[in-house]
This record gives sequence, C-alpha cells and structure tokens, in this order.
Amino acid sequence: MGKHINKVSAAGIVIALGIIYGDIGTSPLYVFSEIINGKVINDFLIIGGLSCIIWTLTLQTTIKYVILTLKADNKGEGGIFSLYTLVRRQKKWLVLPAMIGGAALLADGMITPPITVTAAVEGLDNLPILHGIQLKTIIIIVLVILSVLFFMQQFGTNSIGKLFGPIMIIWFAMLAVLGAAHIADDLQILKAFNPYYAFDLLAHYPKGFLLLGAVFLCTTGAEALYSDLGHCGRGNIRYSWIFVKTALILNYLGQGAYLLKEHRGTIFATKEFLEDKTFMALHPLAKEMSNPFYGLMPSWFLTIGIVIATIAAIIASQALISGSFTLISEAIRLNLWPRMKINYPSEAKGQLFIPGINTMLYLGCCGIVLYFQTSGAMGAAYGLAITLCMLATTILMANYMITKRVNQWLIYVFLFVFLSIEISFLLANLNKFSHGGYVTLIIGGLLFAVMYIWFRARKIKNRYVEFVRVDEYVPKLEELSNDTTVPKFATHLVYLTSADNPKEIEHKIIYSILSGKPKRADIYWFVHVDTLDDPYTSEYSVTHIIPNDIIRVEFRLGFRIAPRINLMFKRVVEDLVANREVNITSRYESQQRNNIVGDFQFIVLEKFLSQDNELPFFEKLIMKGYFWIKEISLSEERGFGLEQSNVMVEKFPLVVAPIGKLKMTRVFHNEEEGY
Repeated sequence: MGKHINKVSAAGIVIALGIIYGDIGTSPLYVFSEIINGKVINDFLIIGGLSCIIWTLTLQTTIKYVILTLKADNKGEGGIFSLYTLVRRQKKWLVLPAMIGGAALLADGMITPPITVTAAVEGLDNLPILHGIQLKTIIIIVLVILSVLFFMQQFGTNSIGKLFGPIMIIWFAMLAVLGAAHIADDLQILKAFNPYYAFDLLAHYPKGFLLLGAVFLCTTGAEALYSDLGHCGRGNIRYSWIFVKTALILNYLGQGAYLLKEHRGTIFATKEFLEDKTFMALHPLAKEMSNPFYGLMPSWFLTIGIVIATIAAIIASQALISGSFTLISEAIRLNLWPRMKINYPSEAKGQLFIPGINTMLYLGCCGIVLYFQTSGAMGAAYGLAITLCMLATTILMANYMITKRVNQWLIYVFLFVFLSIEISFLLANLNKFSHGGYVTLIIGGLLFAVMYIWFRARKIKNRYVEFVRVDEYVPKLEELSNDTTVPKFATHLVYLTSADNPKEIEHKIIYSILSGKPKRADIYWFVHVDTLDDPYTSEYSVTHIIPNDIIRVEFRLGFRIAPRINLMFKRVVEDLVANREVNITSRYESQQRNNIVGDFQFIVLEKFLSQDNELPFFEKLIMKGYFWIKEISLSEERGFGLEQSNVMVEKFPLVVAPIGKLKMTRVFHNEEEGY
C-alpha cells in the first residue's frame, strides 16, 4: 500500500482533481467578497489581503497538509480518524481532539454545500436578462439543486465521479485564465507575494486581525486533501496541488487587480450591512456588493461561467457529503458513534451511503440556506468549526511525529508555527460568533456530544463487565448439550462476545445459557469482532475449545470494513465444513439420515439501565443520554448485519453501580406475629 500512495499517474491526478479539491477550489467564489465586505477598496486592503491569502495557502495548505500531514498515512489511508488510530495507544486523552475534529468536519459538511451552491447561483444576477433576480428565486434554485444532490446519493456516485475530474480541470483552467487576463489591470498586485504586506495589513489596518476570519475561507478545504489520501494517493495529491494552487493564486490576483482598476475607493457591502443604519450613516455611498469573481468574466462568457461554477459547487458539495459518510462509518467502527444503517450502492472501494447521515446533512443544509439566505451571510458562519478541526489535526500530528521519533525541537517548531496560525484564525473567527458562527458551533457541539456520550458510556459499562474462564464452564456446557431431557433450543447456538481473551467469556452469556430455562444446543459458537487500526484488514481465526461442541470464531476487521457478520460467519462455517473441522448436519435422527443442515440461532444480549444503580450525577446523565441515543439508533443485530429470522434478542439489566446497603426494618402488626 505504501508504494501505491506514492504512485503518480495522469489518471490518478485527474481523479484527485475531481475528488478532493471541490471545497478549496470553489473558495474564489466567496473569499474576496468576505474580505472587502463593508470596507473601502484601496491598495492597502487588496494587496495586504492577497498576501494573507497567498501565505495562508502556502503555510497552512502546502506545508502543513501537502508536505507534512500526508506523510501520516495508515496503510495508505488518511483523515482525522486514521491519524487517531495511529496515535491512540500513546495517550488516552487524544480521543478528545479526534472527536472534536470529526464533529467539526461534519458541521463543515452542513455549510459548505449551501455556501458554494448559493455563491454560484447568485451569479445569475450578473446576466442582463436576469439582473435583479429575486432572493426568493435564488433560494428556491439552491434548494432544488441540494434536493437533487442528496436524493442521488442513494444510487452511488461511481459513474458520475468519473466526470468530476475533467470538469474540475475545466474549472481550474477557467480560474487561471480569467485571473491571468486581469493581472495587467494593476501590476502592483504582484507585491502580494511579499509577506510584509500581510503583516502590515494585520498590524495597521483598523481591526486588521479580524480579517483573518475572511482570509481563512481560502484554506477550509485543506482537510479534504488528507481525508482522501486513500482514494487518490500521496503523489497524485502533491502533483495536482501544484496546478490547483497556481490556478487559485492567479484567480485571486486577477480579482484583486480588477477591484483596484474598476472599484478603487468604492465601498461594497452585503444586504445585511446596507440595512444597518449605523453603517449607512458612516458610509452613505456604499453600494450593494457585486461578486468580484463574476466581474472577471466578459459579458459573452457569463452564462457559461455561471454554469461551470454551479457544477463545480455541486462537485464540491458531493465530495463533502461522501467524506461525511466515510467519516461516520469510521467513527462507528471505532465506537465513537452509534450504529447506523450503511448501504453499499456500488462495488467501488469506499463507496457507501448512510441514509440517516444523508437526511441529517440534507435538513442541515436546507436549514442553513433558509436561515442565512445569501452566501455573504453564510460566510459569517463559515470557518469557525473547521478551525477546531485543523487544531485537532495539529495536536494529533505532533503526537504522530513523537511515535516516529522526530527530533524534539522540530516537533516544538511544528507546534509553535501551526498552533500560532490556527489559534490566530480561531480568535479572528470568534468575531463571527454573533453573526452566525454560533450556528456551526451549536451543530458541531451537538455532534461532539453524541460522540462523547457514546464513547464515555462504553467506558463506564466496561468497568463493570464481568468475564469468566471458559474452561471452568466447559463440563457444564457439555453436560447440557448431551442432556436429552432438556428440549433442544437450537442445533447451533451463536453468541456475540466482547471478550478479547479467547479463554474468557462474559458471565452474562454463561448465565443466559445455563440459568433459568437452559438453552441446549449441539454446538455453541462464540463470535468476537476485533476492530483493527489498519483500514482494510479482513481475516478470521478459529479456536476449537471442544471439537464439534464449543467453537470460538474471531474476526479481525479494519476500521473501514463493514462487519457483515451473517455473511462472514456463513463463509467461515463453509470453510470449516470443507476442511472437515466441523459437522453441521442436524443431530435429530430423521434429519441426520437425510444430511439436513441444522439450524443456526443467534442470541444478541441487549442491555437496559437497571434502576438498581447508584451512579454519580454526571455518569447518570451520560448513561441516560447513551440509552436515549441507543433507542433511536440501529439495533445491535442489524448493526452487525445479522438476519432478523434467526436472531433472538435477550434483554438483561445493566447494573454498573449497585446500590449499597439497603436499610429495611420489619414491623409486626400484632402480637401473634412476634413469636
């Protein structure tokens, strides 16, 4: 796999362009609009703002992600959870930045589609025939595009994905040509390559530091470069980034030169600013903002340009939606998210569809569009959550460098440089909190709460899970299996066990078999699923505790492999029969004569929180939240891909903190009782 991720090919570069650059590639649609919003257009603002963009793309995207973070591959796979699996054995608390990063990426998935599609569709106002198009019409068009996009997810995107690369090549070529054609409008714009102008703007422009909140939008898609490492390969990402970065910088330079030539001294503002009486009192000549991106286009090209921009925005949205599905599937395998139904619409590697997440993202995106209405207003909410994700990646990456025994001073330099940059972006973005940033923080906070409750509740439960030695109960199981006075429960009885040690089993499983009405079977199977830090490992081992009587099957699955236990278990049984390791023929005399295969019955033990618990207040909240989430999430048996017909759910009380001494006093009602 290591060789694969470094392999560079023309096809690989085209695929990389189609899959991973949608978000960062569509940022020219709204970044400059955010920088100049409500400000006088002059050399100081435009050249300084451009310098900030160029050096943000260089330091944050190129150096941190393309050069450094892409080295942290997990058997060829990337992303925040892949990075976490590489370092989670180092420090237990690293699960927190992993959860924060995952929640922030999901929150980002709810605002990127609305802002990119809205910014593209708003370009219709630049067409003479549609000039003055109503905001209501734009919102309806955006909602229709998003509805179609989310509806199509269930059918898979493998065939459509093949078109993404060529379309994005056209998009980036368009960015480069439009930008290069306008650089000559004001050659002073080339000063932006000097970082001095970025520092000068941040230090001396009124509230210049807060401009970082707008500048940050140029690098919001950087995390996608790392997340899609497995799909594209490190070499393809690095080579394609040269083309993408060149196209982006040329377009930003062109927008800056165009603004200085055509609108120097003008104040552009969004509708929200123009409706602010205080702002209008200070700037009575302010005009409604016209997106400088569309200003680069000659009138004859506008229709084509808007169509290409809208398609690019849809591709950007698609990449984030697909990325969200992958992210959640990884979180489920790592026990950081409740089980959800996962469909596989095509045979393509990594192609999956999670209906619940698709619905959640769709409702979130529609809510964002209806609440903010314009791309300018959405820009106020955009960026705050993803800054937290980048900070989380920096912390995890530093710990990965420790595992690789990188020089300690280099790790300190890495942390100092990137924590300084990202904390600066975070502080600047916090200014957006009251203008809409609270929306993404609330969404991200709720998603983090789900992850934290699911993870913490599992830790609380595991403190009180009682394991016993299997060999202590082997004689009793054998005796029960041969006791013809007990009605046979099933020919093959299969239990899912969480015991990592093959010599142990949960006490509750033994209790389920032997206590009350005993469950007699010919063969007892104990199945254990071990989720590995490797992404795509899929293997199993078999331990014959008592040949043809008690068998343990252990599946070792990568965190990106779906645990389709029903299918996998059938395959294991077929292999064992072929090797003559087990006889699965029914032991009822009539059926045995006819070589009829015995029945298989799966038992799933489902917990409920017992009233007999004495938990601390915080842990009680966690456990109540856990069982509430469990109620609305996928059941255990469906999560493991078990068929409903041969599965029996057995409920048992979970007592994690038994109540101490229960004080009771007997009272006597009459003297006759008091003997």
